[in-house]
Amino acid sequence: MLIPVDDPRDPRLEPYRAVRERDLIGRQGRFIAEGEVVLRVLLARSRFRVESVLVSEKRARAGGVLAEVPPRVPVYVVPQAAMSEVAGFAIHRGILAVGRREPMACAAELLRNAGAVATVLVLVGLANHDNVGGVFRNAAAFGADAVLLDETSCDPLYRKAIRVSVGAALITRFSRGGTAGDLVGALEEAGFEVVALSPAGAEPLASYRRQSRTALLLGAEGPGLPPALLARTRTVRIPMADGFDSLNVATASGIALHQLMQG
Repeated sequence: MLIPVDDPRDPRLEPYRAVRERDLIGRQGRFIAEGEVVLRVLLARSRFRVESVLVSEKRARAGGVLAEVPPRVPVYVVPQAAMSEVAGFAIHRGILAVGRREPMACAAELLRNAGAVATVLVLVGLANHDNVGGVFRNAAAFGADAVLLDETSCDPLYRKAIRVSVGAALITRFSRGGTAGDLVGALEEAGFEVVALSPAGAEPLASYRRQSRTALLLGAEGPGLPPALLARTRTVRIPMADGFDSLNVATASGIALHQLMQG
C-alpha cells in the first residue's frame, strides 16, 4: 500500500514526528525502527507487529524490503526533505517504521521459562543507547536466553538502541524494571549463579567455569557495579595491559559471552 504524502503536517505522519524527543517521553505503546536491516528483522523475526512504514521517494523506487511489508500495512512515501522535517533530523537511510509493543514479561517469568542450561545478561545503570544496543547485538550473536535491565537502564526499544543492535533488541527476550538487588534476588531464587564482571574481579574470566544456569552482571562504564552487588556475587575480570583497566561495556559483554559459551 504505497501512499504518497506531500505535506509533512499530514496527521497520518504524526507517529513519526520528533523522533528523538518522543523516544524519551514515550509514544503510547509504540516504538520506531530505522533502516532496511532493522525493518527486515521486524517483519520476519520479531514478536512485535509493524503498524506503518515511512519511506523516502528514492527508497520507494528501489523497492527491496518494501515487498515484504504485509498488504494491510500502509507505506507512506514522502520527499526526503519532508521525511527529515517530520522526524526532526536527517534520515539518511530513508526508512522508518512504527512497531507496536507487546506486554513485557517480568524478570521472574523470563527466568521461570529459561531452560535447564541458560545464560542471562543483567544490565545495571546502562543509560547509553549505543551500549545497550551493542550488548543486545552480542546477546543475540552468542545465543543468550534473555536480558534483564534494572530500572535505571535505558529502554532497549529506543530507536537508536534498536538500530545499534541491528534489530537484536526486537528478537531477544528482555525485562526492564526493579533495582539491581531485586534482579539478583530473582536470579538466585531461580537457581542462577550470578557472576559480576568488573576490573576488580577476584578471578580472571578465563578461569571461570560456568554453571548450568549463569547470569552475567554488567555495570555502566565509569561507575561500574555498586560495591554491595560485587560483595554479593562471584566476580570475574578481563585481564588487560598494565595502566589501563577499562573496556567499553558492549565490547566486554562480547568477550565475556564468547568465553561463557565455551562451557
